Amino acid sequence: MRARVSWTLVLAAFLALPPFQRERVDEMGFGQLFRIERMRVDPTLTQALRSRWDTEASAFAFPWGHMIPSLEDVSRITGLRVYGRAVSGYTYPCYHDLAERLLDLPVERRSSLVPRVALQESLGLFEAGKNAGETEDEYLERLARVSRRELASEPGPQADLDLRRFLVLFLGRLLFTTRGDAVHCRFLPLLADLGEVGGYAWGAAFLAHQFDGLSASERQTSTSGFYPFLQVWAYLHLPALRRGELTRTGLVPIARRWDSRRDTRHLADQLEHLQEAIDSYPYLDVVWQPYLGEGDEGQPWLVQARPYFGRSVWLHALSLVLPLNLFLTQCSLGLRQSVVEFPVRDRFRRPGRSFRGLHDTTDWRERAREQVENWERKGKGVRPDATTDDAYLQAYALKYGGKVYKSARHQVDVTGEIASLRALLQSAVQDREAAQRQVTELRSELERVRGAGAGGASSSRSAGGSPSLMEARLAGAVLRAEEAQRHLEERERDLEMTHEHVMTLQSERD
Repeated sequence: MRARVSWTLVLAAFLALPPFQRERVDEMGFGQLFRIERMRVDPTLTQALRSRWDTEASAFAFPWGHMIPSLEDVSRITGLRVYGRAVSGYTYPCYHDLAERLLDLPVERRSSLVPRVALQESLGLFEAGKNAGETEDEYLERLARVSRRELASEPGPQADLDLRRFLVLFLGRLLFTTRGDAVHCRFLPLLADLGEVGGYAWGAAFLAHQFDGLSASERQTSTSGFYPFLQVWAYLHLPALRRGELTRTGLVPIARRWDSRRDTRHLADQLEHLQEAIDSYPYLDVVWQPYLGEGDEGQPWLVQARPYFGRSVWLHALSLVLPLNLFLTQCSLGLRQSVVEFPVRDRFRRPGRSFRGLHDTTDWRERAREQVENWERKGKGVRPDATTDDAYLQAYALKYGGKVYKSARHQVDVTGEIASLRALLQSAVQDREAAQRQVTELRSELERVRGAGAGGASSSRSAGGSPSLMEARLAGAVLRAEEAQRHLEERERDLEMTHEHVMTLQSERD
């Protein structure tokens, strides 16, 4: 089922719930998600980002370095809670008896999948298909109206059953979506006591699920989980790609402000253009800290979430136990990126990567005890110890080389240290040229403002007046741009020297 259709069905079920049930969903920390407008899916952006995901590092490998969606991104973009108990517990080879007891629905033996149609109909979502000529709003209103007739209107056992069924649909078809038509119910043991559901860090589990989905095949165009998150993350951090439209300013969570930009070109043409845009993306246009100007008004969930921001920590979603390696992206914390030891698969003895193929009853709190304790300690803070990014960027280029380029024009057909340094040097040259263009443009604008105001301002200046506010701001922008240009020129010279040194060593070895 298409992601946007699943979103409509889950939203209709939510709107059909009586007010006291919607309050319970809100208390669990899921309410903000249902205030987000339904967004168009951008499969091209998803595929372009997935092609740059390094599974070993659990990070994007871009030409300018690592970038990682963080718990702060989840909290601010979706409003999900990233604090509380780890989403960990038991998984079973068969959920048949549990589903019959807690959902009163059939599940096949040795399976964690609930038939989608049976689950939808238990919530009153009959004839879920869209009628010809029906608008999106009319479709949503019809589904909610029909569903409302089937749901309990007063608290009691039937209302608990309705809510549990809704949560399985919500978790299985929207927040933790997987491929296929059936709906997984592996989180069902955590839904037995509805009063405890809000105590789990569902936002952190969602991020682990995103990491796992990004590790799938590059050819897969759909995304696992709530797809607007990754799209809005790209809109905020890589705005020059121009894939999103800011249509509703000031709303929270931030996903409510955005929609995806329409692109009528063929998907293959879109992907080629987007890969080229990322390969040549100006370093100075990367937004490492998009929330600096954001306040906390209307976002009470941020208060308890803040102690988890800016920390490397293990994320849990039952059998998914994955690292959030924020030490790889210190620029997102306003720091210089220090040289770090890049993660490799063997270094993390992961207790499990996916729920698929589990054949035994497993207590993940016990099996991943060390990682659960890491979450309970809120992981580890990132300690700055670098004054320049150059050493990290050289190590980064040696590790990834031409692999960070995905467009046909930037493919590097050699390997080893020389190719790696050439890739980094090319990136440095592009960044320096972009900075040089910016300085030139700012200087021209400054001269234009000075010239325009020379005549009218001469009398005030002779009387001791100060330059105009615009002129002062432009002068400050020129100074900052010139400083950035000098830094990039130094970085380019260092890389050229390193490249020449490696070439000399290569000649001696030959």
